[in-house]
Amino acid sequence: MLIQLQQLGKNFGETVIFRDVTLGVEAGERIGIVGQNGTGKTTLLKTICGEYQPDEGTLTFGEGAVLGYLAQNSRLDPTRDVYEEMKTVYSPCLEAMAEMTVLEKKLAQAPDQPDLLARHGQLTAIIDSMDGYHMDVEIKKILSGMDFPPETYEKKVAVLSGGEYTRLRLARLLLQKPDILVLDEPTNHLDFTTMEWLEGYLKGYKGAVLVVSHDRYFLDAVSTRIWEVENQKVTSYKGNFSAYLPQKEMAVEYQQKQHDADVAKAAKLQDYIDRNLVRASTTKMAQSRRKQLEKMEITEAPKTTVTSMNFRFEFDITPYNELITIKDLSIRMGDRVLLEPFSLQIFRGDRLVIAGPNGAGKSTLLQVLDGKRRPSGGLVRLGAGARYSIFEQQQLRRGEGRVIDAIWNRYPRFTELEVRSHLARFAFRGEDVFQPCANLSGGELARLRFAEIELERPNLLFLDEPTNHLDIFARESLTQALAAYEGTLVMVTHDRYLMEQLGCPILYLENGKATLYPSYEKMMGRDFAPAPHPAVSQEAAKSSGGYGKEQRRRRAEVRNRLREIEAQVEEWSAHVVELENQLNDPEIVRDHLKLRDKCDELEDARFHQDELFAQWEQLLEEQEQMEQED
Repeated sequence: MLIQLQQLGKNFGETVIFRDVTLGVEAGERIGIVGQNGTGKTTLLKTICGEYQPDEGTLTFGEGAVLGYLAQNSRLDPTRDVYEEMKTVYSPCLEAMAEMTVLEKKLAQAPDQPDLLARHGQLTAIIDSMDGYHMDVEIKKILSGMDFPPETYEKKVAVLSGGEYTRLRLARLLLQKPDILVLDEPTNHLDFTTMEWLEGYLKGYKGAVLVVSHDRYFLDAVSTRIWEVENQKVTSYKGNFSAYLPQKEMAVEYQQKQHDADVAKAAKLQDYIDRNLVRASTTKMAQSRRKQLEKMEITEAPKTTVTSMNFRFEFDITPYNELITIKDLSIRMGDRVLLEPFSLQIFRGDRLVIAGPNGAGKSTLLQVLDGKRRPSGGLVRLGAGARYSIFEQQQLRRGEGRVIDAIWNRYPRFTELEVRSHLARFAFRGEDVFQPCANLSGGELARLRFAEIELERPNLLFLDEPTNHLDIFARESLTQALAAYEGTLVMVTHDRYLMEQLGCPILYLENGKATLYPSYEKMMGRDFAPAPHPAVSQEAAKSSGGYGKEQRRRRAEVRNRLREIEAQVEEWSAHVVELENQLNDPEIVRDHLKLRDKCDELEDARFHQDELFAQWEQLLEEQEQMEQED
């Protein structure tokens, strides 16, 4: 076991982030951590990595286990070049090699010196443990995978772009090969080829991987287990994200059934107590059931913190069929050519994704298409009837008042109820609608913009990285809305799952050239293969609350027998009451023979009633034991 979490808890003041987390991490596991924004995923990572101290419970690591964390604020030395920065990982090895050179000269003069031989062995062990003689091969392999070709090796860290800087930090961490690799949104700033290389690298990683990601495609490709952070708890599920979803659904369904069954059982017990507690013949059973009711624990009804969105993009005006005409379009930024002349026709109802590496000009092209920038050459023409809406990558809303005002100011005829009902479909509920827009997170700003776009009813959408700030569940809602949209869509995105679901052509920009591919699979040079259906392992299905055939049979037997005994007890109780009434009959009291027979009959009835009651208690204990084992 590389990491063991025992009843771990973390609070910020009076706010509980998570509590009672008991989980373990084994070598070879690749754990994807999911949950809505703000549920505590990054806090969990920082607690595991030691940046935060837990407020309760224990966190232990396997002996000698080394943890590597891609922290958001980690810094590289700006005076070094790319290759020098990577070589710092091998500092102990390089020092050992330098000392070894000097030592070997001494050994040449005194080959039998014991101290020199002992030190030589120590240095050899250091070099071998880090595989020092192959360091250049390892460095070049990882740099190549992270999209640093040889011509960038001497590039200074200080002049790297934001994306290059992030990739170099990740490359350096991978080179360290820690036993536990902890990553927070590692696919940010990676192009498609680099993301696929990273997925392949992590799949073969010998240590453990913990990763927070909202990229479903990445989680499906890499994860062997999912940790869900929700409702101050962390729940573990086997398999990748697609396997987690049906397991989660089954777990919620089973918990709801258990809750409903417990509530029904408690109501039945209370009803029996109310009817029988005052009756002398059944008070013993009623008292027993009252004790059972007092000890009974009602299964908590399932709660979820997922604030789902439910919306559709629709339009009223049907535009001209040839909706966007691009002819000999070229774009320059100073002396740099972002786009060489190209032509394209986009028709009504088409979907087009613009993709490419960072800095290739994707957002600039989108701004030319939506009219925010003028092209350097050629033309862009929108067809008659085009009514478009724009989603920008960075949403800025300073001085726009509250969330509710963003809608109400534009649609003043709406009632407050109509505005709040509309915002609720975009997960703004209760007091959320009165938040100042200036205080909203990136994901909240994106949701608010989608709420506006739905009311604009555009027949043409220009979207620039619409999923960037959304959590994985909000991304799913947006994916469904875009898949159902019947208008025309032009979108810049790195979201591979969204591309696959839309199944649309991709315009790939690189080195000033625009290449149109019919699909993501064709762009990546692969033949199309349908995504595998998510499968839940037998072990996972077993843990979801199902019973074996034998357990189900015995449980049914116990349940049926309890019903039979309860009916028999009712009958014998009525018979006992009848006999007791007969003993008060003056005619029987005067006849000592009849009185003796009735007394014997009453004693036999009470004895039989006690026997049934004993069986009932025994079966009830067995039923409770089976429920505890579920």
